[in-house]
Amino acid sequence: MMLNLVADLVVVVLAYLIGSISFAVIVSASMGLDDPRSYGSKNPGATNVLRSGNKLAAVLTLLGDAFKGWLAVFLVAHYGDRFNLGDEAVALAAIAVFVGHLYPVFFRFKGGKGVATAAGVLLAINPVLGLATAATWLIIAFFLRYSSLAALISAIFAPVFYFFMFGTSNGAELSAIFVMSALLIYRHSKNIGNLLQGKESRLGARKAPKA
Repeated sequence: MMLNLVADLVVVVLAYLIGSISFAVIVSASMGLDDPRSYGSKNPGATNVLRSGNKLAAVLTLLGDAFKGWLAVFLVAHYGDRFNLGDEAVALAAIAVFVGHLYPVFFRFKGGKGVATAAGVLLAINPVLGLATAATWLIIAFFLRYSSLAALISAIFAPVFYFFMFGTSNGAELSAIFVMSALLIYRHSKNIGNLLQGKESRLGARKAPKA
């Protein structure tokens, strides 16, 4: 029992540290771009990096944030048996890597909103689940041009997709997805207000020029 608790704690810590790697900041710095926390929504994520006008930096940020979410969950799901780690450890890794992105210890706990990282987590849990959720985001974003609205709708549908695919056979994973969805919606609370007031920026909008 004690060994299992220690193993779960190690999973949580390592997954959180992986999630704390902010690719928006790292990619922007390596490409000589402004810190994404200094313009636009001040959110260190792919959508805000896109406002810099550098599409490659935005794509690299998106891939990096998705990859870290996928990596943390994939490692536990596929190699956890060797350390007696079960479904609960997979769920803990999912939540921890996601929280690490939202509140990264390496960047004063000021992180992104978690869309790409959540997508990576879902892909690791089940590729079809991840692709279905990503497709939902793409459809909404393509037709309505609001990244935040696409993220909110995807967050609502993710646990629904999981339930219809797997039911409640794995309560730990389903609970983890509910927690991530709730956190993602909470992190978009300001965007919800902007959407209701018609002030939300559309995809591809450039950052304001410096004075």
